[in-house]
Amino acid sequence: MTCISTLLKSLLKNPSSITSKSQAKQLHAQIIKHKGPNPHYLSTLLSIYSTLNLLPESLNLFNALPSPPSLAWKSVIRCYTSHGFCLECLYCFNQMRASGLRTDHNVFPSVVKSCTLLKSLRLGESLHGCIVRLGLDIDRVVGFDPMFGLSQMGRDANALQLSQTSGESGLAFRKNSVQKVFETMPVRDIVSWNTVIAGNAQNGMFVEALAMLRGMGNVNLKPDTFSLSGVLPMFAEVVDVVKGKEIHGYAVRSEIDADLYVGSGLIDMYGKCNRIEDAHKVFTMLPHHDSISWNSVIAGFVQNGLFDDGLRLFREMVAAKVKPVDVSFSSIIPACAHLTTLRLGKQLHGYIIRCGFEENMLISSSLLDMYAKCGYIKIARSIFNKMKLHDTVSWTAMIMGYALHGHAHDALHLFNQMETEGVKPNSVAFVAVLTACSHAGLLDEAQGYFDSMICDYGLSPQVEPCAAFADLLGRAGRLQEAYDFICKMSAPTGSVWASLLAACRVHKNVEMAEKVSEELLKVDPTNMGAYVLMSNIYSAAKRWKDAAQVRKTMRDKGIKKTPACSWVEVKNKLHAFVAGDKSHPWYNRIKKALEDLVEEMEKEGYVPDTSEVLHDVDEEYKRNLLFNHSEKLAIAFGIISTPEGSTICVTKNIRVCVDCHTAIKFISKIVKREIIVRDNSRFHHFKDGKCSCRDYW
Repeated sequence: MTCISTLLKSLLKNPSSITSKSQAKQLHAQIIKHKGPNPHYLSTLLSIYSTLNLLPESLNLFNALPSPPSLAWKSVIRCYTSHGFCLECLYCFNQMRASGLRTDHNVFPSVVKSCTLLKSLRLGESLHGCIVRLGLDIDRVVGFDPMFGLSQMGRDANALQLSQTSGESGLAFRKNSVQKVFETMPVRDIVSWNTVIAGNAQNGMFVEALAMLRGMGNVNLKPDTFSLSGVLPMFAEVVDVVKGKEIHGYAVRSEIDADLYVGSGLIDMYGKCNRIEDAHKVFTMLPHHDSISWNSVIAGFVQNGLFDDGLRLFREMVAAKVKPVDVSFSSIIPACAHLTTLRLGKQLHGYIIRCGFEENMLISSSLLDMYAKCGYIKIARSIFNKMKLHDTVSWTAMIMGYALHGHAHDALHLFNQMETEGVKPNSVAFVAVLTACSHAGLLDEAQGYFDSMICDYGLSPQVEPCAAFADLLGRAGRLQEAYDFICKMSAPTGSVWASLLAACRVHKNVEMAEKVSEELLKVDPTNMGAYVLMSNIYSAAKRWKDAAQVRKTMRDKGIKKTPACSWVEVKNKLHAFVAGDKSHPWYNRIKKALEDLVEEMEKEGYVPDTSEVLHDVDEEYKRNLLFNHSEKLAIAFGIISTPEGSTICVTKNIRVCVDCHTAIKFISKIVKREIIVRDNSRFHHFKDGKCSCRDYW
């Protein structure tokens, strides 16, 4: 017994030695067995559970304590914050105060972080007042946290203020709050200077941040690693790699470029400025790698579309025994979503559960987004239903998932439910619900949501929601109305004009297409899609000379068409096909399967649609071209290499053509299978000769 007691005391005095859930559970069992429900031991164990991010275990242990001591309250508050349950954190903090326990400087960092995550300036200022009343403001560490929180909390409050006032008052409101805390601090050392610099940078006040950085020299303070890591994000935000390189040069001259914080900031800056090679170079030159530097380089590769490299780096991080954190998973999950490889996604999901992050709100939102983008909308909804709380991100991810799968009414119902539950939609949420309306042709409903965005929520009509609404007008055939709407936008992007040009192709309006393509090429002269669409439009109208001229212009300008490519995963291996591809080892079997399918399809009434074939050639040659489209090859391979009745999932990098869309409907009926095709616009669920898009895509 003496030996066990000594071991328990040793472990509880050094809780950092407990590094896994199983170890903590074993310690818990030994405490109960040898010490009984001792509040002191259990409170220390609760702190260990909290450090390991084990929220359910922390809450069960906390609820078992008849009179939780201060350490137990602090542990639960910290665990709530780390899981993103900010409202629960604040409620627990108030309950702790109501119980009569003294709140010291150790509890406030978690509470301030929750206020920051909630973007609530009012709560933050109330908390600051509480700190002052408790006499804790003299502690610079405590003073630092409220100032940092206030500098971030003002972002949303300022946006709302700016949308309702003349402009400067909202900015002054936030600046005054931060400046007041800064000026009342007894010692304005480099920590407090760095806090204001970082706060200004994170709130888009770049001029003020640089002025503060220069101002440090006036008080004989030399910018340190935290100073530089505070300003680097703003160069990433505005994609200013030139100024970012200047900071990099200063770091090298000051011999602080090997610092992990500066290095991670440089990696993030180069990644967001599309200089991923420079980002990787900085990463490889760091003497040591922590989770922050790993996460920065992984996120950089994923954000630049290098998904396989991002997954490779994630595996290297795990192999290097660097423990992933929530940001690690939220960075790498989108790679699985874009690669649409459910096998990798499921492996990652299992690893997340083993690491104890399955209840993290950010990670759960990323997972449901991944499953939706991989074609498994039911699994996505299951994850959504299991989440204890939903924020704007999780609601929006689920709404967009329904939108992309053609479940418009489910998306609208969920959006209305979000409003009913008091969650305020942002512009991204409105993009999701407008996309749902667009894919289902719900023009009146879309008009109502668009008006609500402006009138009820005070959101300015940004490019993305305007693009979604213009896309809906175009799909509905109201091309002139869509054209006029886009012309009224402050700065329409090429993608906005491209969506209208695609609508012109669908509705065979050559005259409007010529006007739109002219506007599109003004904004984006090298837009490959504009030339390809115009070539399609001219070909459909049998204006072969014009189509040939468009292709000649592309050759003269060195603009190459992106080859159509489709992927299908069979037995944990991804198979890629391009149009006319004969390189696959099973090509002869694929060709024979397609020939048999076409014969059956024609008996059912299938007639190939050759109207968009780009060449003025005979019909038989056009039929052969259509016969070898990449999605047809991928589907035929899926049929002959998977069990009867199983679902076939295909991903295509460009829009499914009209003929392939018609053909796949016939194929799904003949082979009695569901065929899911994800193109660059949406998901198509083909089953029993019908498509979920109802031929509206």
